[in-house]
Amino acid sequence: MATKQTYRTIEARPNAESLVKPGELVDLVEVTPLTLADRRIYNQLLENAWDAIDKPVTHVIAKADLRGSHNSNDRVGESIERLMSAIVKIKVTRDGEDAIERVQLLGGNIETTRRDGLLEYEIPQRLRRIIKDSTVFARLQREVMFALSSKYALTLYEMIQKRGNLRYRSSEKFSLDDLRGILGVPKGKLTSWSNLKLRAIDPAVTEVNALSDYLVEVHPVKTGRKVTHIELRWWRKDAGTTAEAERELSFSKVGRKARISGEAETVAQVKPRPAWLASKGEALRTETYETARLRYPGYDIYHVEGEWRSWSAGKEPARDLDRAFLAFFRSYVEKNPI
Repeated sequence: MATKQTYRTIEARPNAESLVKPGELVDLVEVTPLTLADRRIYNQLLENAWDAIDKPVTHVIAKADLRGSHNSNDRVGESIERLMSAIVKIKVTRDGEDAIERVQLLGGNIETTRRDGLLEYEIPQRLRRIIKDSTVFARLQREVMFALSSKYALTLYEMIQKRGNLRYRSSEKFSLDDLRGILGVPKGKLTSWSNLKLRAIDPAVTEVNALSDYLVEVHPVKTGRKVTHIELRWWRKDAGTTAEAERELSFSKVGRKARISGEAETVAQVKPRPAWLASKGEALRTETYETARLRYPGYDIYHVEGEWRSWSAGKEPARDLDRAFLAFFRSYVEKNPI
């Protein structure tokens, strides 16, 4: 009797709209927490290396491809260093038994100092073996990956993309400790269920529901009176809600939070966008962006600017626009740790 051939992850192909990520690298536990920018850049490095990702070779990518909308290479270098030092725990099977393998995400690399230069990098040997043996993967839509505004939302999206095509499953149970590890919540942060739900889970679910092909729910499970687990549920959207997600992806990030929470009309009525915000003379200085980038690495500066401008609508104009933005950024970071 012929045995069913297992489809290997490395046989899946990225395309113009999407990239492939091995399932083992979706549900990993970060010993060293990473930022949203780190996770995006790592996905790009995997995609760039995909054709020979299981081979002991050096891969090359232009730094400009990793910068995104940023003008500086500083963020790229900082992310590469965090990825090099990151240790993760991956669930694997060895000799028929479940095991935990600890590996580095990124090997040695060389970064040329020119602004339009290249990054040469290697995938560590143990990680290459895990990827070669992988049979489960997530297909990530490139546009969604760059639209999500927090590492928690990106991780939840990856988790759903890994599980969405399972034929006989539409839910999975996780302990809170396992979920914190997969989401990359720093130790000592969001220790209570209420804080974890308010700061990480609820915003992530809202974004994934608004921008992805799936609808997601996270339900608490109690042991006695204490929440000890959650049940993750997912199902594919119908044609109408899928079209809504595609429409939202075509819009600017500015005002997205209000739109996906259903507050857009109320915000427009109560706090109309003043003309002074839209005028070219009120643009922030380049130095302000650089200051924000240095103070708060890992944050999407332009997303935060959009949040600030939406919050400012209807208020008296600030005397010093740049100082007002940096003050708002500080408050935003305190409320939205990554």
